[in-house]
Amino acid sequence: LEFDLATSLVGQPLVRQQVMKGVREFLENPNPVKPLVMSFHGSTGTGKTYVSSMLIRYLFQSGLQSPYVHHFSPIVHFPHAEQIEQYKDSLKRWIQGNLTNCGRSAFLFDEMDKMHPGLIDVIIPFLGPSWVVYGTNYRKAIFIFISNAGGEQINNVTLALWRARKDREEISLQDLEPAISKAVFENPQSGFWKSGIINEHLIDFVVPFLPLKHHHVKQCVVSELVQQGLEVRPGVVQEVADSIPYFPEEEKLFSSTGCKTVASRISFFF
Repeated sequence: LEFDLATSLVGQPLVRQQVMKGVREFLENPNPVKPLVMSFHGSTGTGKTYVSSMLIRYLFQSGLQSPYVHHFSPIVHFPHAEQIEQYKDSLKRWIQGNLTNCGRSAFLFDEMDKMHPGLIDVIIPFLGPSWVVYGTNYRKAIFIFISNAGGEQINNVTLALWRARKDREEISLQDLEPAISKAVFENPQSGFWKSGIINEHLIDFVVPFLPLKHHHVKQCVVSELVQQGLEVRPGVVQEVADSIPYFPEEEKLFSSTGCKTVASRISFFF
């Protein structure tokens, strides 16, 4: 996992550091006091889903297809605000039942920024430092929250630090935490709004994904070409990277869509 994060994940030193620290400490502890809870934040195309699926692939033989990996999307699983009480009940029973089957289960919650406020609090009993909940030992489970919330603030902080001549690679978690906290945990539109998960400090690792620069996008283009078995032509790499929109308007420093549209843009050249 560490090798793959270092070689395949483009431009995210903080992510590598935080994810490896969290996973290593958790797996090396035969008796963790609570499940591992990580929250991934950043704008589109910066690698949040990629890292979570990579992590799952290394922990479970069948990866995301494993019966012990459970993936929730608010749009698919919890679409109607008026049915929130029903969702709470079924989510609680689903997690409880699956942790009874396998204490090492993993639960991924996608697009937390679209989650109905209040819904996620039903899983609080499974996240805290208690030995047994509902007759189930759940302390070896992994919970990952994925969210675009905080992405804009992470981008703004990164840009401000760049203008202050602080290199992107020197950015620390401390530089970003206040902005993420405000955007994610104090936002009425966020699934974490007034959540006990935040108030009780149940998230072990907040993982920020930085915006990607032009040379990062070029690395993504090369990786995608190799993956598709296509010839890596410098001209094509340059053209695909140049075709992506960048911000801010004046400097055109960071990719507006990260590496998300790289694969679809490559098809125009072959």
